[in-house]
Amino acid sequence: MRKPWDDYFMTIAQMVATRSTCDRAFVGCVIVNDEHRIVSTGYNGSVAGNPSCDEIGHTMRDGHCIATIHAEMNALLYCAKEGTSVRGCSCYVTHFPCLNCTKALIQAGIKRIVYQEAYRIDDYAMKLLTDNHIELKQIDPGDGKDA
Repeated sequence: MRKPWDDYFMTIAQMVATRSTCDRAFVGCVIVNDEHRIVSTGYNGSVAGNPSCDEIGHTMRDGHCIATIHAEMNALLYCAKEGTSVRGCSCYVTHFPCLNCTKALIQAGIKRIVYQEAYRIDDYAMKLLTDNHIELKQIDPGDGKDA
């Protein structure tokens, strides 16, 4: 039996996360258009051409590794570099987006976010998602079924 689209793209996001170079969180992101086509992927990692956390350790500030670009930002930045629109797309991400990634996803035109891990959910991020009518869906990490 074929997987539902949300499960299919979340499985791909989980695979993308295995490329993460910051072991504080292995996060993967897949941006998908309304025709169920992958537009971009991203994972947690350092700026291209710079040493990664798994090579030199973490650069910590205020409890965060500042050397790492988050998965969602890497996916969005690739689209920006290539001139690819994400307006109206869905974002599949293994962990709930942080506040800065939430703002970037909204600003870029993402209309739907599907996530698995309820990781550090920020109240203001939730307000922004609600106020901007962004569809939000959690897929239960325990059994692979929708939460």
